Amino acid sequence: MHSTILATFFEISRTVVAMCSAGIAICLIGVWPAKTEIAEARGLDKIVALSNLCVAIPLAVFGALHLFGPQFVTDIVPVYMPWRLFWVYFVGCALIAASLSIASKIGVRWSGLQFGIMMFLFVAMIHFPGALRQPHNRIIWTIVFREMSFGGAGWILAGNATNGWRAPAKTTLITVGRILIAIAAIVFGIEHFLHPTGLPGVPLVKQI
Repeated sequence: MHSTILATFFEISRTVVAMCSAGIAICLIGVWPAKTEIAEARGLDKIVALSNLCVAIPLAVFGALHLFGPQFVTDIVPVYMPWRLFWVYFVGCALIAASLSIASKIGVRWSGLQFGIMMFLFVAMIHFPGALRQPHNRIIWTIVFREMSFGGAGWILAGNATNGWRAPAKTTLITVGRILIAIAAIVFGIEHFLHPTGLPGVPLVKQI
C-alpha cells in the first residue's frame, strides 16, 4: 500500500516538474524575440507585447502534461478512436511545437492556424457531444465556449503574424477569433451573475 502511494507520488511529481519546466523554458525562449517590442512599448502596450508568451506558455505546460502524464488525459480521447495513447502523445508534441513557434515568433501564421483548428476539433469531437449528452450541465458548456475561445486566440495570432496571411484571410481569421472570444466572455459574464457563488476552477465538482 505504502509503496503504491509512494510510486504515485513520484509519478505525479515528475509530471508536475515537467509541466513547470516546460513553462519556464518557453518563457525564457520567448522573452528574447519579444525584448525589443517590450522595450519600445509604453504603458499597457507592454502587456500586448507579451501576447505570444501568454499563449505559448500554457501550450507548453499542457503539452508536457500529455507527454509526461498521459494517464491523466487518455480517457478524454474518444473511445471510437484507435491507438488512444498515440493521440495523447501526438497532441502533446503538437502543443510543444506550437508553443515553440508562437514563443519564438517563427511560422506563427501556420502554428496559430493549426492550433485553432485543433481546438475546434476538440470541441467537435469531445466537448460538444458531451454537452449534448448532458444539456443541463453548465460546466461542460463552459468548457465548449472556453475551448472555442482558445481556438479563436490561435487564429488571431495567425492573422496578426509578421509575414502572415494576405488581407482576406487575415481579416477572416482575426474577425472569427474576436467573435469567438467575445461570445465566451459574454457567456462567462452571464454565468457570474447566474452562479455568483461559483468556486474557482473547472470542473466545479461540488456544484455539478
